[in-house]
Amino acid sequence: MEMVRSVTAVKTLLVGVIGHVDHGKTALVRALTGIETDRLKEERARGVSIVPGFALLSTGNGEVDLVDLPGHERFVRAMVSGATGMRAVLLVVDAQEGIKPQTVEHLEIARLIGVRRGVLALTKCDLANPETIAARSAEIAAAAARAGLEAGPVIPTSTVTEAGLGDLAQALAALLDEAQPSSDDGFPYLPVDRVFSRPGFGTVVTGTLRRGPLAVGDTVEIVPGGRSAVVRGLQIHGRPVERAEPGRRTAVALRGVGLDEIARGQALAPAGLLTPCAWLDVSITAAASADVPLASGTACRLLFGTTEVEARLRLLDRDALEPGGHTQAQVHLAEPVAVPAREPFVLRLDSPAATIAGGRILDPVSRRRRRKDPRILADLAALASGEPAKAIAVRLGQVGAVGAPLAEFARLAGLAPDRARTLLRQSGAHDITDRFIGAAAFEALQTGILAALAQHHRDYPMEHGIALERLSRSLALPDPLVATALRDLTSAGSVGQAGALWRRADFDPARNESEAARRLEQIFRRAGLNPPDESEAVGRDVRRREALTYLVGAGTVIRAVDRVQRRAVLFHREAVAAARTRLTEAFPHASTPETGFLAREAGSTLGISRKFSIPLLEHLDATGFTRRAGDRRIIVALEPETAGQAGG
Repeated sequence: MEMVRSVTAVKTLLVGVIGHVDHGKTALVRALTGIETDRLKEERARGVSIVPGFALLSTGNGEVDLVDLPGHERFVRAMVSGATGMRAVLLVVDAQEGIKPQTVEHLEIARLIGVRRGVLALTKCDLANPETIAARSAEIAAAAARAGLEAGPVIPTSTVTEAGLGDLAQALAALLDEAQPSSDDGFPYLPVDRVFSRPGFGTVVTGTLRRGPLAVGDTVEIVPGGRSAVVRGLQIHGRPVERAEPGRRTAVALRGVGLDEIARGQALAPAGLLTPCAWLDVSITAAASADVPLASGTACRLLFGTTEVEARLRLLDRDALEPGGHTQAQVHLAEPVAVPAREPFVLRLDSPAATIAGGRILDPVSRRRRRKDPRILADLAALASGEPAKAIAVRLGQVGAVGAPLAEFARLAGLAPDRARTLLRQSGAHDITDRFIGAAAFEALQTGILAALAQHHRDYPMEHGIALERLSRSLALPDPLVATALRDLTSAGSVGQAGALWRRADFDPARNESEAARRLEQIFRRAGLNPPDESEAVGRDVRRREALTYLVGAGTVIRAVDRVQRRAVLFHREAVAAARTRLTEAFPHASTPETGFLAREAGSTLGISRKFSIPLLEHLDATGFTRRAGDRRIIVALEPETAGQAGG
């Protein structure tokens, strides 16, 4: 596996070759491409395909990746693993045998996973007469129409005489002309269908690349499981490339993972993008060929990519789904899987072996939902549109003001995080710390904040506002979110801030100043630097407590704290201003540690005990008037460098 790196940009299309066993699919692919898709010894011995085989048909318009899907009922699971990545089908029917049960099931699977385009081929026509060929062609066309397959006329072929091979190649090339570019969701997703080792290159895996490009040097996560690996090299149909585009069969050489550390059924994806979960929300269509309705609670197997897991269907809006019916539902799995949103899947029974439904993953990280809940059903119906922008709108509505991290939106939308971020910003969502909040929820939050502030002002008319932490607790929301909304309201002129307190801009606490506040202020003004204790001043009078809160909030009364004794002393602001003046006059040279003053000297100068001097000095330190230097204090305004600047 030589990894010489090159890049080739061509138009491509993945086409599944479907049909009953022994109807000549492998021979037809070999005649078209020269490639033998029965690569296993057991396949060659049996003469049937056991696993999907892959061949490249080059046309003047680009390249068609043909996936030869097993036709025998025992190998339908292997067929599904190849089918969920295809975008068109080549239906192959034996001219002598006509349509068989596996033909019908293959068409049903293609319909259930959303494949709508195809080419119809009748094989072994050298062994049939014109009447039989005409009858079989009509039969095939009718079956394809019932399956919703858009296809041109049936093309009679023979690998023996090579009749019709040119017409068939042209029809496949026409599919390529009409094909839309493979969807690029911005991240690579490669379900692993083969694992092997090559000397000099280590572990190599193969699969059909989906959702986005993969390049040499990329770091990928093996999901489920969580082990990381680095892409060492890439090949497409044996050609070394530097970068593989979605929709191509790709071989990936991995560095950092052993042969026994990755297996079929796992997938390669960007680290952290896919989260394993045992509950999936799905959009589901019941098989039209079923004899009875599909009951809620049916035990089955879920197949997507190369993964197969035991599951139980849980219908949310009804007890049973009629054949061909469509709805949204849940699937509960026996073990967690990691799958992108919008990935196609199929549900099958083990006994009797049959495909019973298929559809798309809506929410890959869900939980048990309430049945017949209108809101849940409406959200899932919106997700079923398959539009990432609608998925993001749904989740924004679900999370409300709490918001959700970017990774959650990316998972639900089935997009790379950078693309999900773009859609979020286009929707007007607010990015707050690590979460996104919808514009409507943010507006509702601001309305709620204004209402909470108004209620606080009614309940505590003497307070100057409410602290952020207290407001956040009342709203049961995180501080950063409430702070962002407050800043936005402040910019709009609806909210004001006073220190650490927030209030409505139209609220003026001075209008609510009471007689109790005026009397209390006089007590502290007259007390000067020997104020009463808080409990003595307020007592058990609720109105006096509110009045004191108002005075402290207004800065009229200052709460000074003695951190050692863990007590507070309340001074009138005029007393503090007078103390500053007296200290400056008493210690005019206190500009250095040597000339600074001690706490007892300050107390003596001011005529107060340590009970009052220590909290007062700590307040002066906190406000920058003084600064401690060991046991002494310096008056900051008198420091030499400050004085020199003033004198200059």
